[in-house]
Amino acid sequence: MARRYLLEFEKPLVELEKQIEQIRELARDSEVDVSQQLLQLETLAARRREEIFQALTPAQKIQVARHPQRPSTLDYIQMFCDDWIELHGDRNGSDDQALVGGIGRLGTRSVLLLGQQKGRDTKENVARNFGMATPGGYRKALRLMEHADRFKLPIITFIDTPGAYAGVLAEEQGQGEAIAVNLREMFRLRVPIIATVIGEGGSGGALGIGVADRLLMFEHSVYTVASPEACASILWRDAAKAPDAAAALKITGPDLLSLGVVDEVLDEPAGGNNWAPLQAGEVLKEALERHLNELLSLPIEKLREARYKKFRSMGRVLEQSPTEKGLSN
Repeated sequence: MARRYLLEFEKPLVELEKQIEQIRELARDSEVDVSQQLLQLETLAARRREEIFQALTPAQKIQVARHPQRPSTLDYIQMFCDDWIELHGDRNGSDDQALVGGIGRLGTRSVLLLGQQKGRDTKENVARNFGMATPGGYRKALRLMEHADRFKLPIITFIDTPGAYAGVLAEEQGQGEAIAVNLREMFRLRVPIIATVIGEGGSGGALGIGVADRLLMFEHSVYTVASPEACASILWRDAAKAPDAAAALKITGPDLLSLGVVDEVLDEPAGGNNWAPLQAGEVLKEALERHLNELLSLPIEKLREARYKKFRSMGRVLEQSPTEKGLSN
């Protein structure tokens, strides 16, 4: 069994985990019945884990969203699809490994699935560029989405990136233009689009595959215009103030749901999706099928109009009238 990676705020569980493992070893090496003690300790650990995760701060939720053992795009695709066929290349000379996509089945329906892909270890993260797509990645995503539009395949996207790659070469190759074209073209597509923030949704890199009819996110995922570290460096010139920035940015599911940015926040198992990935997959699959059934019942023009209105209504500011300003003074 792979060793679990514990976050700083999970350290109170370490001693309980050690006791549970010691009792399991005792049960394996002897005929002593320790089932009652084991049950008590496992129940206590589960209760403490639930208490910890119910009281997470935004900064702690970022740590959960970035957890190296959190299920990735390819993990969810493998849970859903037995007949997944990955498609490669942007037809312009690039096949970005940070953004993967292909055709598979969700239930009985053929769909296009794509998303950012991080690595499990340093070597894989370097190969995947830590989930930060280059212009070729976004052009590949657009090529696949246009393919889905042509063959009337619903589009399912998985968002998990700290942001688009911001290197010099990416800027020279038109990073901003590639993302902007995706934003424009996704409004034009005639098929349902469902996006889910499965981990970290950062900046325009997330939005480049995030123009959707329904935007879902997991309970301990985050969705933000800039990383808290970057925000703190810009506002206070001090990255150590990242926890303050995380609270001010309103990046958690409940905050974004109240602001009308996301459509549903999906529950996670106690301890986060990395503790029970198969359970997380079942929750996500059920939500995707439910929303897809609703969207497929809409006529094409009504679907596109609702998508446009959804994004036009975000960030609307109600200004005071001149009369109200005079009264407030």
